Amino acid sequence: MTNSVQEAREALGQRLREIRRDAGITARELALREGWHESKVSRIEHGKAAPSTLDMRAYCAHCDANDQLPDLLATLHNIDAAYTEWRRLLSSGVKRGQQQVMKLESAATLIRNYEPQIIPGLLQTAEYAEAKLRRVIEFYHLPDDLDAGVSKRMERQQVLYRRGRRFHFIISEKSLYTTVGNDGVMRGQLDRLLAIIGMPRVTLGIIPLTAEAIVVVESFMMFDNRMVKIEGHTAELTVTQPREIVLYGRAFDTLAGQSVTDEAARELIRKAMALRLN
Repeated sequence: MTNSVQEAREALGQRLREIRRDAGITARELALREGWHESKVSRIEHGKAAPSTLDMRAYCAHCDANDQLPDLLATLHNIDAAYTEWRRLLSSGVKRGQQQVMKLESAATLIRNYEPQIIPGLLQTAEYAEAKLRRVIEFYHLPDDLDAGVSKRMERQQVLYRRGRRFHFIISEKSLYTTVGNDGVMRGQLDRLLAIIGMPRVTLGIIPLTAEAIVVVESFMMFDNRMVKIEGHTAELTVTQPREIVLYGRAFDTLAGQSVTDEAARELIRKAMALRLN
């Protein structure tokens, strides 16, 4: 969980503690009234546990603070939106996830994307996207909307050709060798990367395998300087805290400084492609 999510939980917990204390109710008394274990009150008020909507209603009801409930629930919703489990985000299939990120891409003028293991979605071929999304559906036991998900991912790529937009992708050299699908899929994908280099408004940097680990960070996508989306294993994190966005920007700049572009990047791609031809 990002620092901003944890800090928001702690701030909400402190607010609930103040509401309880202003009402002259002890933590033990509140727990007894609601049938909770006393430790639950402490965990909520110290940001150790996320309160549910029912928990918030209980606080307000017992502390005569129902007038504060709408604002408290809005705060809770904002925290929940920053940490979204994949099982909830993709509950109806992978197409929905593609639709949501497409809205963010359409609204941004500068997109910076770092991917240390595979090829970013905006640069994928249909065959590569199909192979990757198939594994996502299988692993997370999602409804099988593979064709719709691939179609929507391909539709997302239209943003690359719109005026007034800039894109900077950084991948690791490892991404060129990580097999998605099979050798045929990988040959097509590597050929696509060669075509990407030199596109107007698009920069593709590749970090060599031997580059020093100056900064170690998970895959992330930056939308201008207002939002960062981070792909965790169990959830998607949304960062909007300015100081955290600055750190991700610094990480991206560091990685960009280690990457190679243009002809040097083409050489790395051709080297990986030669392996698939043997």
